Amino acid sequence: MQISTAVVFDMDDTLYPESQYILSGFKACAVWAEQHIGIANEEGYSKLEKLYHDGIRNNTFNVWLEHYNIHDDINIIKQLVQVYRTHKPSITPYPEIPNILSYLSQRRIKIGLVSDGYLTVQQNKFNSLGLAKYFDAIVFSDQWGRENWKPSQRPYVEVLKQLQVEPHNAIYIGDNPTKDFLGANQLGMSTIWLNLNQEYSQLKPPTEEHKANEDCKSLTQLADILDRLCSV
Repeated sequence: MQISTAVVFDMDDTLYPESQYILSGFKACAVWAEQHIGIANEEGYSKLEKLYHDGIRNNTFNVWLEHYNIHDDINIIKQLVQVYRTHKPSITPYPEIPNILSYLSQRRIKIGLVSDGYLTVQQNKFNSLGLAKYFDAIVFSDQWGRENWKPSQRPYVEVLKQLQVEPHNAIYIGDNPTKDFLGANQLGMSTIWLNLNQEYSQLKPPTEEHKANEDCKSLTQLADILDRLCSV
């Protein structure tokens, strides 16, 4: 088996639980709402948190405002989205992640990041995680526009170029089987589905090409897989 000399990570639900970011954003929105539209901070946040845990997605603010008889106010919703996207995130990595990154770094395995999402949002998240010292290459696909988000091959090609490694010497780790692995597989990278029972854990790869080479159910197991794949 080819020894891997680079490991590339997704960010959301791979380096940290994305629910932290969502709830962090809701807290910022609740503060804004108290100041600007008179919704009590703690009560407003509690309702937003409940909507999230109830599985409400995409139209959360619309549903939330309806509790307060505010219906389809586009200006308020735009303001809430702006607050959500520009707030300083309160997020922390999974406890095992710094140790995994440190291990790879000590082994002189190059470390990269490929992440989708609005550029400034993803940059703010990454900066808040405090992990930059471990990474040799950071690629946010939105720098080329949404059409270049995964499963596009472009962000993988770019991170491999920055890391100066061939695809067959690199591993990509992600959490979403509908988009994370197709481009990486097509290039010849090894792929690992980190399935920690988060947002996309119940999704299925739509084709054989979308499947990761390895399924991983815990960060302890991930450390073992990386030890195997990166050992000489």
